[in-house]
Amino acid sequence: MSIVSPELAGETPYIWRARQPQSRHRLICFPHAGAGATAYAEWAALLPPEIELVAVQLPGRQDRIAEEPFSEVGPLVSVLTHALRPVLGGSYSFFGHSCGAALAFELAKALRAKGQTGPEHLFLSAQAAPGATGIRQLHDLSDDEFRDAMLTLGGIDEEIANDEFVMDSLVPVLRADFSLWERHRTAPEAPLDCPITVLAGEEDPQAPKDSLDGWRDQTNAEFTLRFYSGGHFYFLDSPGIVVSAIAEKVLGAVAGRTA
Repeated sequence: MSIVSPELAGETPYIWRARQPQSRHRLICFPHAGAGATAYAEWAALLPPEIELVAVQLPGRQDRIAEEPFSEVGPLVSVLTHALRPVLGGSYSFFGHSCGAALAFELAKALRAKGQTGPEHLFLSAQAAPGATGIRQLHDLSDDEFRDAMLTLGGIDEEIANDEFVMDSLVPVLRADFSLWERHRTAPEAPLDCPITVLAGEEDPQAPKDSLDGWRDQTNAEFTLRFYSGGHFYFLDSPGIVVSAIAEKVLGAVAGRTA
């Protein structure tokens, strides 16, 4: 009998989910700058049935393109602590790529501050650790320079890159996201108690190797650093390898708790 993969579908303005009734764990994913929940659509078929995929949809993209993106981190995180409550129960982890990694980290801290159960594991991808220096700031570049920087980083389909109308709509959202997170300074707080796994491309100019080890100071639990071939969007080249590594970590921890 063939197995039909679940489809990622919108359930609320902020929550897209690929429902897995038999799942034991939920992986909640935060997309990179300018991207929407469907950046993780392919993962629904790659994850084992024990893990349910949730992707976060933020204002200003895809079906929420008419809405203004957030301009401050505090209000964004505050809204998400409420908007994501339907998926924050039981066993779950966060995955975030680039700006999405910074958001996942801030949300984990906010949940702790509220006395709520946080993620069992943080997977932070292509994001320099808090306080890292020497990272090129992109949000205040001229329009032409900013567009060139986005295309150089990658992650934009060739069809979109060649469509001036679409790019004209996308660039302001990208700039808003980069401005939001490049201006943000995370408050110094006690380390989290959940394990942190940092994933990065070997040749990523926005998250170079020497900018990543600082994440070690943000957890009292296990810290793992993994590198993959590629640049800032390494995970788009080999999603199966990345998803398998995440599933192995997650299911090993779940099995350990139930043994």
